[in-house]
Amino acid sequence: MDKVFIKDLEIETIIGIFGWEREVKQIVRISLEMSFDISKAGKSDLIEDALDYKKIGKSIVNLVENSSFFLVEKMAEEIAKLVLKNKQIKDILLKVEKPGALRGSKSVGVNIFRKQ
Repeated sequence: MDKVFIKDLEIETIIGIFGWEREVKQIVRISLEMSFDISKAGKSDLIEDALDYKKIGKSIVNLVENSSFFLVEKMAEEIAKLVLKNKQIKDILLKVEKPGALRGSKSVGVNIFRKQ
C-alpha cells in the first residue's frame, strides 16, 4: 500500500502532568504515515484525486493547539481518530514526540499504529 507522510510537524500546546506544564506551552513534534492508494492521483495529476495533506496537517494543528492533554499517549489516540475519519486512509503510523522532556534526551514520545 502506498504511503503519504507528514514529518516533524511542530505545534505549541499545553501538555504534561506537572503544574508548570499546565501553564507554559511546549512544543510537540508529530510525524505520521498514512496508507492511501495514490494510483488515481498518479494517473490523473489532479489534486482532487490525492490525499490533501495540507488539510490533514491543519486539522491536527487545530486539535493540538486547542487541547491541553496530560499525556502524549492520549494526544496520539485523538490524532489517530481524527485522521482516520477520512475513510480513504486505511491505517496510520503516528509518532508524537515531546522534545526536551527528559534531560540528556532529544525527545521522548510514543509510536502508535491504528487502522480502520
